[in-house]
Amino acid sequence: QIGAVPLGRATGFGSEDVRRGFGGGSPLGDEEACQVAFLEEEEFDVSEMCIHQVIETIEYVLGTVSHTASYLRLWALSLAHQQLSVVFFSMTILSGMAAPFPLNMILIYFWFGVWFAITVGILLGMDVLECFLHVLRLHWVEFQSKFFRADGYAFEPYCHKALLEKSGED
Repeated sequence: QIGAVPLGRATGFGSEDVRRGFGGGSPLGDEEACQVAFLEEEEFDVSEMCIHQVIETIEYVLGTVSHTASYLRLWALSLAHQQLSVVFFSMTILSGMAAPFPLNMILIYFWFGVWFAITVGILLGMDVLECFLHVLRLHWVEFQSKFFRADGYAFEPYCHKALLEKSGED
């Protein structure tokens, strides 16, 4: 599908499709009608469309590889979590279980406290970090690359003063 997109767009669409917005069908407002009038004066260039589609295809493939690498980082963090839990258990509670009978009850009691402190301090800290990184990755990597295009209106922060001044002029 990816390889066919530049070819299909270059050969299958004409200037009429550009005016409609590639699959348009929604009614145009006043601003869009003015833009359509402006587009009618421009000539459709197949080579420009091919270049644009090749660039978008490259961006899509790079984004897919980036998303996969991001998931692999989370997977590596969960593997590290599992290995650390095995090491902490074997170094604390299992070493207490290896002692002879009367001593092993005291050592298990002591090593359980150490194991619990390590688990809460390190492993649960890693879990919180893993959840935070996953949410951050979903919001900023996948969501922004899927929907965000930097071709809109400039950001204007909300300001009560500007609204009051604007309503005072009316």
